[in-house]
Amino acid sequence: MSCLMINDLDAGLGRFGHTQMTVNNQIVVGTLMNLADNPNRVSIGQKWRESDITHRIPIIATGNDFSTLYAPLIRDGRMEKFYWQPTREDIINIVHRMYTKDGLSFEEVSSIVDTFPNQALDFYGALRSRTYDQAILQWVNDIGGYEQLGEKLLKRKNREKLPTFVPPKPTLDALIQSGNSLVEEQAFVMNSNLSKEYMKNLDD
Repeated sequence: MSCLMINDLDAGLGRFGHTQMTVNNQIVVGTLMNLADNPNRVSIGQKWRESDITHRIPIIATGNDFSTLYAPLIRDGRMEKFYWQPTREDIINIVHRMYTKDGLSFEEVSSIVDTFPNQALDFYGALRSRTYDQAILQWVNDIGGYEQLGEKLLKRKNREKLPTFVPPKPTLDALIQSGNSLVEEQAFVMNSNLSKEYMKNLDD
């Protein structure tokens, strides 16, 4: 049993605004359409051979906006589409799994999701990364600043121990503080008119 898995198909084949369709895009679209129409025949090179017969395998593609793809590729009968819109419970369960090693309770995760609704799942992962980034910056300052970083890590004496970094334990307050900072950055980007299309699902 096998399958072909293509993640974020629309990122590579989608057309956004006035982006140009390349030859490579056209080849991929044409190949996928051919496989969907005749899944047992695969061309090796430019000529079709009678021996070019393969077992039929499913092709699974994921993406955020398939409306940007070539319309004949996604038509009914050629592509079966499944839409997933996560509920609040789904998001809380996924985010709770993200923070399993950090010891956050289900109630704390629920509070984070309710504080920052309508955000992509990447946002909640970024909260954790932001907490680590702040802890690392503080650690660099504690050992003398970035000017001393090379000397502390690379030019130390043979018996001198390396500075110890203690990973932070994300707390509810720290994560909400990081979330507020990220929301401010989103607002700045939106006000700068740089990525309205990317964040069009967010409420004003």
